[in-house]
Amino acid sequence: MEKDVPQKSHGRLVGIILVVAGLMFGLGFAMAPFYDAVCEYFGISGRVKEASAEKAFAVDTSREITLEFVTMVNEKMPLEFRAEMPKMAIHPGQYYTVKFYAKNLSNKKLVGQAIPSIAPVWAASHLQKTECFCFSAQEFEPGVERAMPVRFVIDPAVQADVRDMTLSYTFFDITEKNQTSQK
Repeated sequence: MEKDVPQKSHGRLVGIILVVAGLMFGLGFAMAPFYDAVCEYFGISGRVKEASAEKAFAVDTSREITLEFVTMVNEKMPLEFRAEMPKMAIHPGQYYTVKFYAKNLSNKKLVGQAIPSIAPVWAASHLQKTECFCFSAQEFEPGVERAMPVRFVIDPAVQADVRDMTLSYTFFDITEKNQTSQK
């Protein structure tokens, strides 16, 4: 005893699924620029701006901020990377230069790009760098260590309650990408 069940067309359901999938794809594609816009509006990008020209600030010797340096290497990059010192006490408005060192642990030439970040993120706009290895790709010869300076100042307009900041860099291996773009 089989009942005759009329076959329904699933066209409407397939259409709805395709529309929902298309909307999800579009929303996912639009999230990156939307995220950047929201972070920029609220000043929470955590990114340090590109090089700025040195300008004179009044040095605030009554305040001292501890700036910690954190170095990381993407797990796939055979690079030893460290800061000259783990942290330093600085006065807002005074320029400082700190050296970072990197050594290629492989027997091949490497090209790396350092991505900076500053915490707390809302204070990032007050760190101004005039020189940094993070502004461009860095080439490392096999087995060679080299120094890379960073020259910076913290604007005295930084909030008075800021006592500690962290400047971190993560090095990524872009050797293959660099070779492809040069061809």
